[in-house]
Amino acid sequence: MEIEVFKKAVYSHYEKVGRKFPWRGNVSPWGIMVSEFMLQQTQVERVIPFWERWMAKWPDIKDAAAAPMEDVLREWSGLGYNRRGYFLKRSAEMIVRHYDGRVPGVPQNLLPLPGIGPYIAGAVACFAYNYPSVFIETNIRSALIHYFFPNRCDVKDSEIRPILEQALERKNPRKWYYALMDYGAALKKQTENPGRRSAHYVKQSPFEGSLRQVRGKILKTLVSTGPGNLEEIGMLTNIDTDDLYRVLIILKKESMVSESEGIYRIVY
Repeated sequence: MEIEVFKKAVYSHYEKVGRKFPWRGNVSPWGIMVSEFMLQQTQVERVIPFWERWMAKWPDIKDAAAAPMEDVLREWSGLGYNRRGYFLKRSAEMIVRHYDGRVPGVPQNLLPLPGIGPYIAGAVACFAYNYPSVFIETNIRSALIHYFFPNRCDVKDSEIRPILEQALERKNPRKWYYALMDYGAALKKQTENPGRRSAHYVKQSPFEGSLRQVRGKILKTLVSTGPGNLEEIGMLTNIDTDDLYRVLIILKKESMVSESEGIYRIVY
């Protein structure tokens, strides 16, 4: 009974003030997949113009798969977490190669793709194909903690998942998750973020001076100016040599950057 009351509250909110985004509605599975990669750890308002430019440039997954990695990272520049753009491009290549360009419709076929974890796999399957998957993200977590655990801290996802499974609207899971995520997003503006009472909550570290910032500068430089050695990249980015070398090693391990005879370049 409590779950039914909760669902009525969620749907009532959605019918009154449900959000409108360009990736909601009659959008290709590829467009859904792009939005989910972009929305990870990034505010919706920032994502909208990037998503619109991306879809205008590469409206079909085969277009993105065939594009040079340099172009992909240049288009991604400014959105943050460049690794997501790299993985999106690699996933597009694998989908074209193994699925004839059709984004898989079930989570188990999406999970092996680069950069895709349980949330993206479930969300893409649901929003692209109306597949009744169970997945958790920050707004969903906030909604359930607020309603079902009002006086609890350190709420685990393992406690949330059974409630989600019971509440799942199997006839139209897409609409249910739109409503649930909008409900959770609205709560953050009305009260202290319930998601902070999750056992999995981690406060994001400042971007300024972080290795994430160093990564972004290095990739942006290699994309805009081409290959270069350690000294040249350091002069262009004004990054401390130790941090520069440390991040370049990480980028090499992730296969985003290659090195030959001291020259670093984007992996295409």
